[in-house]
Amino acid sequence: MVAGIAVYLAAINAMAFLAFASDKRRAVAGDRRTPEQTLLGLAAIGGSLGAIAGQQLFRHKTRKEPFRTILWSIPVLQAAALAGWRWL
Repeated sequence: MVAGIAVYLAAINAMAFLAFASDKRRAVAGDRRTPEQTLLGLAAIGGSLGAIAGQQLFRHKTRKEPFRTILWSIPVLQAAALAGWRWL
């Protein structure tokens, strides 16, 4: 079970990272963009570290509010949920 969770987290973080890379590339090219809800959704379902890494590495959506605050809130809430679950 732990291995399955690790594989899932690796995959979803890679997907989130690549989504930020793709959206940045499309933004520079003036092409159709990835919706912010998709980027935030990938972070929310476990890809928060990959999303933040992509945001920082590609310097993408680093000043856009409230996107930035919401993105950075996701891992905080995930950590709090994990800590609460561990206390059960």
